[in-house]
Amino acid sequence: MKKYELMTIYPIEDEKFKDGTEKVKAVLAQFGATVEKEESYGDRDLAYEIAKNKRGRFVLFTVKANPAKIVEINTQFRLNNNLLKSLFVKLDDKEAK
Repeated sequence: MKKYELMTIYPIEDEKFKDGTEKVKAVLAQFGATVEKEESYGDRDLAYEIAKNKRGRFVLFTVKANPAKIVEINTQFRLNNNLLKSLFVKLDDKEAK
């Protein structure tokens, strides 16, 4: 298991945000990943419009996951209509501790 940071962007509507985060956590659990930390970055303007949204709600997750499952997790994330964007960044061993 490697440690990753997962930045996610959701629509700012409360229902869509709540549904989107629940689905993200469910997908992570489905593939055996564990969420160590969840940090909200609040609502922010987007650099460019995504799915007709000019603002998004940002959440940063610290996750432990199997590197072989990251591609499959990203594939499932694309099916989530309430998740505008997501990005996994692998943490170095020094940063992961």
